Amino acid sequence: MNLNSDISAVVTGGASGLGEATARALAAKGVKVSLFDVNETLGPVVAAEIGGAYFSVNIADEASVDAGFAEARAIHGQERILVNCAGVGGAQKTASRDKTTGETRHHALDAFERVIGINLIGSFRCAAKAARGMLDLGVLEDGARGVIIHTASAAAEDGQVGQVAYAASKGGIVAMTLPMARDLMNDGIRVNTILPGIFNTPMMMRAPEGVRSTLAASVPFPKRFGQPQEYAALALAMIENDYFNGEDVRLDGAIRMPPR
Repeated sequence: MNLNSDISAVVTGGASGLGEATARALAAKGVKVSLFDVNETLGPVVAAEIGGAYFSVNIADEASVDAGFAEARAIHGQERILVNCAGVGGAQKTASRDKTTGETRHHALDAFERVIGINLIGSFRCAAKAARGMLDLGVLEDGARGVIIHTASAAAEDGQVGQVAYAASKGGIVAMTLPMARDLMNDGIRVNTILPGIFNTPMMMRAPEGVRSTLAASVPFPKRFGQPQEYAALALAMIENDYFNGEDVRLDGAIRMPPR
């Protein structure tokens, strides 16, 4: 897809981190960008800086998503690009024993459902609604109508202790990539997924310095965190290369996560 001012995009989680970097990269190509995010402080600032638009959208809430798409399309027209970056983490074991009291417990089911609801169902919700809108677009070169990019995680393939909910949510995103691409293949809509490793995002920057240093040193090469701009560069490659379809790609410096 040739990126220009005739193209519009929606980036979920676009107020910071991977989503912000992708929104900035798309805007630099002239694309009209709408940011969906719950951060009502950073979202409008980023949107103003890139000449885009911000909408307060909770991807776990269908009415919120519907309103976001309606408002974004009223300003920028039907999007040809959706990049799903919104998501949450969480850490609980499937079952565990308190080391002090010996009391046993299992993973809180509401916490498990929350992670799945935001990361997996939220990504699907946005993708399904974006794809439906793309069906009415005219075709570009090769019969293309649009592109959907999901964000999974290296944890989808080697989740660590305590990541059962997070890994399940990201593994589900990987698993739906190919069938979603096949569902939409006759309508010229491509679907790909990026599996980031350890990236320099606001979430990671909240970790203690010692933890960050140890994690960075564990990356085979280069021995550092990934930069959000590197994620954005891969997202743009997937968008611009029309033969990139149905793929899930790790972006992780060759790291394979240990059990803990």
